[in-house]
Amino acid sequence: MRIFRTLFFKELKSYFLSPFGWLIIAFAALMQGLSLSTTIKGFMDVPRTESLVYVVFQAPTFWFYFLFLFPVLTMRLFSEENRSGTLEGLLTAPVKTWQVVLSKYSAAYVTYLLLWIPAIIHFKLFTTLTSVPPPFTSAEIYGALLIIALMGALFIAIGCLASCLTSSQIIAGVLCIGLLFVHFLLGLVTYFWGDQIAAAPLFHFISSREHLDLFTRGLIDTRSIVYYLTMTGFVLILTHHLLDFRRWKP
Repeated sequence: MRIFRTLFFKELKSYFLSPFGWLIIAFAALMQGLSLSTTIKGFMDVPRTESLVYVVFQAPTFWFYFLFLFPVLTMRLFSEENRSGTLEGLLTAPVKTWQVVLSKYSAAYVTYLLLWIPAIIHFKLFTTLTSVPPPFTSAEIYGALLIIALMGALFIAIGCLASCLTSSQIIAGVLCIGLLFVHFLLGLVTYFWGDQIAAAPLFHFISSREHLDLFTRGLIDTRSIVYYLTMTGFVLILTHHLLDFRRWKP
């Protein structure tokens, strides 16, 4: 575990000892604040029956910046080291492949989780600075944060896999956003073609939009939790085998 901790903190420092990580945090905080403020203005103009949490996380603005976070966080993890030649040196060092993969993944995931601290503060400030009852419940906030953490776990893993496939950060970023876009579109199959297709239950099961819809209403589905944790493990295993193949390739 000592080697894993060393690699993990090395990767984590790379986000915060340069302007890169702080720019990501500033961008996320700005978009979260913009999304909340525009939603509140919409509530003032047209009363809604849904909660504030539900509307904020269902707005198109959310999906725009949410999906953008993952290629930015992950595109440099393996591709930059592969381009500079330091990845070969790392793989020939006395470290295990899983330590390399898990340390890079964990650093990116912890950074991703930190990006949502401003969103929590925004909702807490709403209840503190206004004299009206909050138009949301604690269950809805906790459900939203849980599904965001679960989706982030899988999407960060997909970003790691994309970064491991190429030595170009740009290609890794494009590949990551492409895979995420395909995943998102698969969840919309039943929205466009209805439930009459044979695989409709499968598309409902993998739909991130439907998962977010459910959890932001305060309804926790354990099947979704199992799905994201299982798929995260599967993608990380793929990344491990890909990196292991490169390690032992003659």
